[in-house]
Amino acid sequence: MTKYSVPREQQHESELSLAELRGDSARMVPHWVVPAEAAPAPVSPSLIHGVVVPPASARLIDATPEYGV
Repeated sequence: MTKYSVPREQQHESELSLAELRGDSARMVPHWVVPAEAAPAPVSPSLIHGVVVPPASARLIDATPEYGV
């Protein structure tokens, strides 16, 4: 990958417009592609054991309307 350096005295952030930034980002998109990973296989609940939740954490989750009853 090629690196371009600009001397510090030539760098002016205020000169870079939003349109230029968006264009630069759009041109870089192909370089940022991340290969898809296979989803992990689900684990049977019967295999999950030995999990300890501190009482304070359990109370916090219980008090959260989205999770508690």
